[in-house]
Amino acid sequence: MKVLVPIKRVIDYNVKVRVKADGTGVETANVKMSMNPFDEIAVEEAVRLKEAGVATEVVVVSCGVAACQETLRTALAIGADRALLVETDAELQPLAVAKLLKAIVAKEGPQIALLGKQAIDDDANQTGQMLAALLGWPQATFASKVKIADGKAEVTREVDGGLETVATKLPVVITVDLRLNEPRYVTLPNIMKAKKKPLETLKPDALGVDVAPRLATLKVAEPPKRKGGVKVPDAAALVDKLRNEAKVI
Repeated sequence: MKVLVPIKRVIDYNVKVRVKADGTGVETANVKMSMNPFDEIAVEEAVRLKEAGVATEVVVVSCGVAACQETLRTALAIGADRALLVETDAELQPLAVAKLLKAIVAKEGPQIALLGKQAIDDDANQTGQMLAALLGWPQATFASKVKIADGKAEVTREVDGGLETVATKLPVVITVDLRLNEPRYVTLPNIMKAKKKPLETLKPDALGVDVAPRLATLKVAEPPKRKGGVKVPDAAALVDKLRNEAKVI
């Protein structure tokens, strides 16, 4: 069984994001980049499936600029077997990524597509669902537990009311949530081994996919700064401020 894990290169979660002066986007020059945390969880889960004897091969794929190779090498160091880079300088939106992944699925023939539920830069939470729709595969989103056996996937997913367990036949698209696992620490020997693992580079044209953006970003702005809080002497003063200043009651 082959598992395909798409990963995205994003601004590191520890970095404070700054908006460009012209409002066209966020500043990425000289900013630390890393693997999207949810995607890292997906890679870890795929490697665990392989270690348990459920999966035979883990293939990671990324779509974007040439620097995404660094992110793919990190996934290979975690334990993935092969990597694919769909290299393009175009702005990739969720639908374009889903179409690229559909073409990769047709090329690789995996039984499971394991994705992070969302990327921490755009927070779109769309690619996994779009990929399932394009493939005509069942999907299980927000997975906090994954069990694969007898050609079926049993997924415990996080919902507003608690937990929900769903079962579906393979092939399947699964998007993972934060509490599925804790990714392992990447050791130096594995980083060195990752340099020798195969990494194939493709172009969107070779996959027959048009990645031109369908949406245009008009403006990016920082949220307004919050005003400092004030102390009130009693409950009556608090009610007065809530009614006359905040106008929430």
